[in-house]
Amino acid sequence: MTRTGILAGGNFIIDHVKLIDAWPEQDMLAFIQGETSSNGGGPYNVLKDLAAMRAGYPLAAAGLVGRDANGGWILRDCEAAGIDITQLHQTDAAPTSYTDAMTAVGTGRRTFFHQLGANAILGRDHFDFSRTQARMFHLGYLMLLTEMDRMLENGRSVASRVLEAAQAAGLLTSVDLVSSSHPRFREITEASLPFTDFLILNEIEAGRATGLDLKSPSPDIAKIQTAAWQLLDRGVRREVIIHFEAGAVVVVKNGAAHHQPSLKLPPGFIAGATGAGDAFAAGYLHGTHEEWPVAERLKLAVCTAAMCLTHPTPSQGLRPVAECLQLLDKFGTRD
Repeated sequence: MTRTGILAGGNFIIDHVKLIDAWPEQDMLAFIQGETSSNGGGPYNVLKDLAAMRAGYPLAAAGLVGRDANGGWILRDCEAAGIDITQLHQTDAAPTSYTDAMTAVGTGRRTFFHQLGANAILGRDHFDFSRTQARMFHLGYLMLLTEMDRMLENGRSVASRVLEAAQAAGLLTSVDLVSSSHPRFREITEASLPFTDFLILNEIEAGRATGLDLKSPSPDIAKIQTAAWQLLDRGVRREVIIHFEAGAVVVVKNGAAHHQPSLKLPPGFIAGATGAGDAFAAGYLHGTHEEWPVAERLKLAVCTAAMCLTHPTPSQGLRPVAECLQLLDKFGTRD
């Protein structure tokens, strides 16, 4: 069997974005001036991005939504994008995960109210890798999947069991994290590393996973690469990819290291930053699926991340691959 396509599993969230006139004091009233709904959650965003990029291979979802209006919205949205929903299950045991994002018009400041919902009970039984011919399995986000993050005996987690099953079925695995202050962040991360071919994370998450302070206005590329080497040493099988505002680095099991600056975007280009990390992941995963050289994957990834910034929602800014790559010639990269 020739494997092709990407199966993405984990968080499927609907984001309800509400524009309010001002943030109210306790017990007071604010007026909603506008509202929209969009996809949210790593695997959902990545699949929508790849669909918008016209990836040209099968895309499939694996996750759990409620048997409610929000769950129906997600299922219809995936189908409209050409995403296979065979393993996007519904449950009566919990509502669909959603986030209410309140944005104050005057300041642009955002406040989030998140319902974990069905994502909290997503577990091993919801994944059947015998039913897919995908080449890659992308899992996200660790730290935001209660049952998947549950630690088992011998330092294993439920997520690590799922990743192990994917690899045993012949799929390459990639993992993404969420930036959080989870008290077992490092333990949960390390449980999955030996079953992860490609680890994609930002500098905050890499710092929490390694204990290194990587957050800086002027990124220390050597230090970020050191964190990536440490994560490889702890079990990642092929590549560690760390992205940050100024660019990204990749270290490869064979000893190669790569650095790619982000694009030099003009004033007024950015309409919103929601989903930029997932758009980066989508670009890198596409290049990986198509077996591009690492340097070319990184170029596409910074371009898809930049293209995402053209729209306030996570995926509506994405365009076909060739159009995304044109941004590199148009704007160039940071020094």
